[in-house]
Amino acid sequence: MDDIRITELNPLPTSRTNSILTTMSIRAVIIGTGSALSERSYGSSAAIVTEHGLILIDCPDAILRAMRDASKTSGIPLDAMRITDILVTHLHGDHVNGLETIGWKHWIARQTAPAAPPRIHTIEVVARRLWERLAPSMDQNGSAKLEDYFSVNVLEPGTTTLISDLAVEVRPTEHLIPCCGFRISRGGATLGWSGDTRFDPSHIDWLSTADVIVHETTESRVHTPIACLNALDPAVRAKMRLIHMDDAFDQTSTDIAVLTDGQVLDVSPSGR
Repeated sequence: MDDIRITELNPLPTSRTNSILTTMSIRAVIIGTGSALSERSYGSSAAIVTEHGLILIDCPDAILRAMRDASKTSGIPLDAMRITDILVTHLHGDHVNGLETIGWKHWIARQTAPAAPPRIHTIEVVARRLWERLAPSMDQNGSAKLEDYFSVNVLEPGTTTLISDLAVEVRPTEHLIPCCGFRISRGGATLGWSGDTRFDPSHIDWLSTADVIVHETTESRVHTPIACLNALDPAVRAKMRLIHMDDAFDQTSTDIAVLTDGQVLDVSPSGR
């Protein structure tokens, strides 16, 4: 990983999780729900609202417009300059093309008002190729590096890391390129985020401890067809919410709730 500088964030010991994080809900504003080929929805992503700022889950195309539209729909202001952290699932454009915009916007602001750059959190195999992905549009003819725009924290599967006031766990998924999903907790509430993935019962088992599971569905060999999710246990389906849908997705094909752009998702402890 010669091209990136890693920000050291101490993993949060399991024994300390409950003592540090108070029991409260997680509020996530869904920025986009579309697949890569959607013509009417922004790319699948969300902004988690914390006291310290916004934590994005992925950062799709037209991110500033997507955040503006989600703000109007939700009634919750989403200011790009309040983004402190970005959880990145993988490097497909519909999930990270907006990083260039956010990186430049914060970099320009820091020229007159010094501040810490946003932090990107992802698994090592994704972090290793991040600057390779961004450099052609951001290296300023070789004078700039990734750390001029973002700091990077590598998340390790099997550990819990404190990001703002959220405890974050990560798990690699089965996709066309390296990808990961997240379990995000605050106190007793947990949000599961599948990331892009083939249908993987073991991944769903890992996510099933969450109070709400945001799971992708797309009719593709590298994604999860809705028929696979429809066959899950009713208790799992009941707390699942669908994202990453093609425009032709038939909502009547499932009893699983479908998310919409700009929807507010409040996750509270379920007493599981």
